[in-house]
Amino acid sequence: MTRVWDLAHGRSGDKGDVCNMGVIARSPEAWDVLLEKVTAERVKAHFGDMIKGTVTRYELPNIRALNFVCRGALDGGGTLSLRSDHLGKVMYTWLLRMELGDE
Repeated sequence: MTRVWDLAHGRSGDKGDVCNMGVIARSPEAWDVLLEKVTAERVKAHFGDMIKGTVTRYELPNIRALNFVCRGALDGGGTLSLRSDHLGKVMYTWLLRMELGDE
């Protein structure tokens, strides 16, 4: 089973209740697969109830990267959340585990 981590590396951050996740393709071929399969809808579904708001995908073709801005993703943010890890700095690792199917 191919996962995002087979094709890309990532980074994420947070501000308030918004998480920003990026994935950067390891090759031009990986970029093509990411463009097709890592959609905003699939990212939102992958995170389930954890993301209460919208997920917007931005494409950065010059560096073969996708950026996802996830609103309502941090249970209100650091000062409001009771979650043990309310920060988005490690959420990219969850995104890298997303299954893409067999290639």
